[in-house]
Amino acid sequence: MQYDVHIIGGGLAGSEAAWQLARRGFKVRLSEMRGTGERSPAHQTDALAELVCSNSFRSDDHENNAVGLLHHEMRGLGSLVMAAAAKAQVPAGSALAVDRDVFSAEVEAALAALPNLTVVRERIDVLPQAGLTIVATGPLTAEALAHSIGAATGAESLAFFDAIAPIVYHDTIDMDVAWKASRWDKGEKDYINCPMNQEQYLAFHQGLLDGEKTEFREWEANTPYFEGCMPIEVMAARGVDTLRYGPMKPVGLDDPRTGRWPYAVVQLRQDNKLGTIWNMVGFQTKLKHAEQVRLFRTIPGLENAEFARLGGLHRNTFLNSPELLDRQLRLKGAPHVRFAGQVTGCEGYVESSAVGLIAGLMAAAELAGRQWTSPPRTTALGALLSHITGDAEAESYQPMNVNFGLFPPVEGKMKKASRKQVYTTRAKADFAEWIAAAAL
Repeated sequence: MQYDVHIIGGGLAGSEAAWQLARRGFKVRLSEMRGTGERSPAHQTDALAELVCSNSFRSDDHENNAVGLLHHEMRGLGSLVMAAAAKAQVPAGSALAVDRDVFSAEVEAALAALPNLTVVRERIDVLPQAGLTIVATGPLTAEALAHSIGAATGAESLAFFDAIAPIVYHDTIDMDVAWKASRWDKGEKDYINCPMNQEQYLAFHQGLLDGEKTEFREWEANTPYFEGCMPIEVMAARGVDTLRYGPMKPVGLDDPRTGRWPYAVVQLRQDNKLGTIWNMVGFQTKLKHAEQVRLFRTIPGLENAEFARLGGLHRNTFLNSPELLDRQLRLKGAPHVRFAGQVTGCEGYVESSAVGLIAGLMAAAELAGRQWTSPPRTTALGALLSHITGDAEAESYQPMNVNFGLFPPVEGKMKKASRKQVYTTRAKADFAEWIAAAAL
């Protein structure tokens, strides 16, 4: 099939961009390396839009949370990722979490139903020299293509490490010790909680420090971690109580056996619709697999745990986008090429999908001969896009989740909780006005 746009990469961003273009009548070729016998170090399947780390799209609160606001705006633009997430949703309190397999199947089915979209299982080694292209190969871009991108940008990509959390089979969790509850009783008791007393916590903390960890290669030695996905043992090294104020925070969780908060808590979140596998929340790790099994089985309630997946560590790469990309995500030295997703330096499933969505809309406007107007910076989409394409400091550019710090400040004094609602109320009004005027 002759095509209008070539999209390289069938992850969240590439799938979303393909959906936005193809449903507007443009012919799309979507190239995906998985399915050729090759996979990245983090992928386990050949499915499009595979979720390789957590199964959570984080908060769905569009009134008080920036990522929840981003969900709201993506839904307003007919996002495939948000529609598939709704069909694959599993209980997670105020968060949006999904069954990974159902989610990927929903994305694949929606794309397969578009007659003007062709998915080709092929590895692309060189940036196309002509024709509208969207590169959405993610943070684990294959080596040959990464070299081609490096040659086109005239600069090396930055890099950081990302860690993956383990997943536990539900029927191996001791529910006589653990209990189900959401913090402060919000939600429908969506989390499994494993309590620790002070002695157990201190022994566990020391085990994280002493445990055998994945060795870095020489060329990886100076690669930093992304703060939003920090390995638990790295957090532990920052201080004995760091975890108790982070992923092992016990506040708002009454142990039904004592009626009190434990000294520390390990939470697990449902990972599939059947509820047969559960993700250890915040337990991204670079511990070696045998060490993970030994140490995590010291957690009360997980003494006999069996793991559907153990944690891992992989190297992520991203462009210095504020320096290399224009305001429409186009490579300044080769404007027929757009970049989308985590390779631009956004971080997180939702942010990656959102940038893919916007890249698709930008390409659609270009093909239709329409002038593109970006969403206002007061919106979640506009704030994230602005950060990537020029508002961030290029010299210190690092991966970023969407947050209210990216938005133009609101004026006047008000309580912190009220301030968040002022941001979201302003964003929704400006977003609605933008959609009405943009003729998308």
